[in-house]
Amino acid sequence: MSTTPTLTETPTALRPRRRLLRGLPWLIVRQHRTALACVLGLAVVGTLWIVYQRYEMVQFLEARGWPEKEVRYAVDDSRSYGYISSLLSGLPLILAVFVGAPLIAGDRENGTAQLVTTQSVTRRQWLISKLGFAYTLALVCGLLLSAAFTWWWQPHRSFFLSQWVEGRIFDNTGPVLPALLLFMTAAGVTIGVLLRRLVPAMAVALGFTAVFSYVWDEIRIRLDSTQMFTYPKDTDLPARFDEAYEVDRWVGNAQGELFGWGTCAEATEKAQNACIEKHGIINDVIEYLDYDQMATMQWTAAGLLLAGTALLTGFVLWRVSRRPL
Repeated sequence: MSTTPTLTETPTALRPRRRLLRGLPWLIVRQHRTALACVLGLAVVGTLWIVYQRYEMVQFLEARGWPEKEVRYAVDDSRSYGYISSLLSGLPLILAVFVGAPLIAGDRENGTAQLVTTQSVTRRQWLISKLGFAYTLALVCGLLLSAAFTWWWQPHRSFFLSQWVEGRIFDNTGPVLPALLLFMTAAGVTIGVLLRRLVPAMAVALGFTAVFSYVWDEIRIRLDSTQMFTYPKDTDLPARFDEAYEVDRWVGNAQGELFGWGTCAEATEKAQNACIEKHGIINDVIEYLDYDQMATMQWTAAGLLLAGTALLTGFVLWRVSRRPL
């Protein structure tokens, strides 16, 4: 006996497909799917590339008997490392200019924001969903790339010419990269909210990235207190300072007075010796940051960047909730 489907039954072909995201989050992901695919694709490819480069380097070192034997090798000399470093350094700019700046400015310019907020969605819901999308993208990319690069660099740091306090190492390892990407995304969003136009917002975000990069270079080495070490003049530093970052250098006498490194840089050896004798100079003195301070400095940096992200986000929420779209 055959059965005939009743009118109340829904044919399988007409049933809506289940989605991981629904409603406003799905709409925002679909709206920004190009940026999502490009940025996430860069992060995944970059992560896999780092993993491959680490594997290739480990194979090379083990074939030459490292760590039992000393091996001369510089990661920075490879072309692949240059590409990876450029990707990691350029990602904050990409997120600020191509994700953060257009996020709100684009919707305001083409009227999408006003249309969405009249369709049973409040302005705050729309904004929170937008920010959630951008911040999640920044966080996922930062965590992926930072974890992979830290895994590559930390056990093999002696083969990297860049010092640990330099941006290409410090900013791309540990908690700094995710926090930096969040901050730059928030900065781009804030610029877009203030300017309300897509192209000007992207241009200003580009300029802000360049200025912030310069300022951040100055802030980085001031994230922790420097230390001083005195040792006899014209002798070598102990081996434990191989990984220390030298901030400044002086010469000193037995009373602890410090003089500039070039104080006795005279034209002749006789004049130089006379100057040294006059000031009683017997020591070399360095001001330095120790490698053991890196973790503290990175968490301090991440804290500052996250605090900046929170402030910018609060400003954006306040600004959009009070100004017409």
